[in-house]
Amino acid sequence: MLVNNTDRPARLHYMANGFRVLTPGDHVVCGVTGVRIPLDQLRYWDVLRQQPFATAQAASEAMAPR
Repeated sequence: MLVNNTDRPARLHYMANGFRVLTPGDHVVCGVTGVRIPLDQLRYWDVLRQQPFATAQAASEAMAPR
């Protein structure tokens, strides 16, 4: 049986130099903005929080000391 991963969120495990797909999908959702990020465009994430970010600015905002 073929599984279509279009329009399904992926579940990932974020590591220092990459990520591992735990559940197949075509995108993840930014932890700050809620924007959908196609997996081939995912560049920013937080390993400790296991959270993806759409842009460097969103990542900086999330990781800024409070």
